[in-house]
Amino acid sequence: MPEKGQPTASLKKIRAALPRFEIYEWRHASAVLITDFPDEWRDIRDVLSRFKLLKSQVCVGGGSKSKMAGWIDSELTDNKGWDEREFETAIRIDKEEIQSPTHKVDCFKNRVGLEIEWNNKDPFFDRDLNNFRLLFDLRALALGVIVTRSDDLQPLFKELARKKLKSKTAFGESTTHMGKLRPRLEGGAGGGCPVLAIGITASLFTEDISDDAARKLLARLEEARAKKKARKALSPQELDLLEAAKDDSEEE
Repeated sequence: MPEKGQPTASLKKIRAALPRFEIYEWRHASAVLITDFPDEWRDIRDVLSRFKLLKSQVCVGGGSKSKMAGWIDSELTDNKGWDEREFETAIRIDKEEIQSPTHKVDCFKNRVGLEIEWNNKDPFFDRDLNNFRLLFDLRALALGVIVTRSDDLQPLFKELARKKLKSKTAFGESTTHMGKLRPRLEGGAGGGCPVLAIGITASLFTEDISDDAARKLLARLEEARAKKKARKALSPQELDLLEAAKDDSEEE
């Protein structure tokens, strides 16, 4: 359950290991992770302890699968032996089999599932928790982990938007963050599945570029997007002519 009063010893241990993250749990997830899945806990701890929230990446954005989320994903899948897993389930009534939707988990290893929800619409939390609940009931999953934004990032994002260093609409209140996740956990959306919620906080923000450099980066990005949009508006014949003209200029 989300803690009431004093946190458990296992939750204290996880918070001590990841002091720059906001950590909450449902149904003693911290104890399950540390005690029953020490290797998977070691993987998560190692990856997150090296994570930095770079200003350059925040300014550029990237939707639900930004560079920040992609980095965590790739560190687990490429270097730690986790993988994306699809679970196909079906219901059998007498001799009739009824197919049910496929359930996908972004990062999975040894019955531990991890989802990264950085800038998705908040109903994605419902999808994740429903998947965790169902897979737990089917004994395919023992523990779910969700990494998302902490609420304390919102003032930082508003300041970046004020300086015109990011879109005003990116990272809005209707997208995934801890304030949207905790009520769902407390409301039982994850069912009996233990869930560890990990929030990326403002203390992880790293000024890797200046404001001027960020503005130049955004300008180049907008220019590239405009060119891509312009190309999409061209017909196949016009695209062929454009490529032919490009080839002619390169030959000269």
